[in-house]
Amino acid sequence: MATVRQHVRINRPVDEVWALVTDAGALATWFPGMESSTLTGDVRECTMAGGFTVKEQIVTNDPQLRRFQYRIVEGIPFTSHLATIDVLDEPAGALVVYGADLEPGDGTQMSAAFGAALQGLKAMLET
Repeated sequence: MATVRQHVRINRPVDEVWALVTDAGALATWFPGMESSTLTGDVRECTMAGGFTVKEQIVTNDPQLRRFQYRIVEGIPFTSHLATIDVLDEPAGALVVYGADLEPGDGTQMSAAFGAALQGLKAMLET
C-alpha cells in the first residue's frame, strides 16, 4: 500500500477554503484534468479530460473538523483507495493537506495530481 500526501498554505479564510473543497460542482474548476463533477447522494462523479469517468464515494464530510474523505470506487482500478483533505486554520489563512492511501501502485501519479490540484485551489482562491 502506498501513502501520498501534499499540502499548501492558502491566504484566505479557512471557512472559504473549506466551502470550495466540499463543493462537488466546483471541483473541476481547481482540479486539473477534470472537465466536470456532480454529486448524487454520496457518490461524486467526475468526468476527466479524455472522456472517462471516475466515481467516488464520499466517506466523510465533517464541517466541524473540516475533514473530507472519499474512496474511488469506479474508473481507476484500485483495490483500495481512501483520500483525505483536511483544511486547517492558521493565523494567515488555511493549511490544506491532501493525502491518500492506495493500492496497487507507488502513488507517484496520485501525488502529482494532488500537488497540481492544491496549486489550482490556491490560484483560484488567491486571485
